[in-house]
Amino acid sequence: MGLLRNLLALIGVAAVAAMAYFGPGLWKYKVAFDGFDPKAFETYKEMADILVETGNSAAATVWRAKVADGLTFDEVDQSIQTIAQERNIKDVGSLPLGDQVEAMTGAPWRILKIYLYCNPLTAAKMVEFDPAFAAYLPCRVSLVEDENGELWIYTLNMDLMIYGGETLPDALLAEALEVKETMQQILNRAAEGDF
Repeated sequence: MGLLRNLLALIGVAAVAAMAYFGPGLWKYKVAFDGFDPKAFETYKEMADILVETGNSAAATVWRAKVADGLTFDEVDQSIQTIAQERNIKDVGSLPLGDQVEAMTGAPWRILKIYLYCNPLTAAKMVEFDPAFAAYLPCRVSLVEDENGELWIYTLNMDLMIYGGETLPDALLAEALEVKETMQQILNRAAEGDF
């Protein structure tokens, strides 16, 4: 019984010491998160889980989908463009980066094409809300061939922009969610070759 009491006392002392050491620094985060969007903690936790699992900060901030077996680059390329048109998001450019690497090195390189999409009116509202959002513009979709020759589609995880801080005003939130839905449809439907 005395051993158990001493063990519990030791655990208590360790807990108090940990709170004294870590507590003041953590308190500011708790206060900040209390003012953030209700989905902020869930958003950061999901990203932290991916970071811990992969050790890669970029992987923690994107959504990805493996392209279905048998689909070619040209089929997925067409699908991405068709879905974007259907969803009425503006094509503001593309970067055939894989082709550029081949041209510069003179050696074959993997497929990598980056598509740039934007809803200009929503983008303007995001920048009016906070100019820092300009760094996330335009929305990008990347079609990438991995080291095994398999195709993947990547896009930015927009939840950080939408839920990661103070709640967006209702009208802006609705527009941001519409753009998010568009990007997720491009990602998931194009990975299946949907037109």
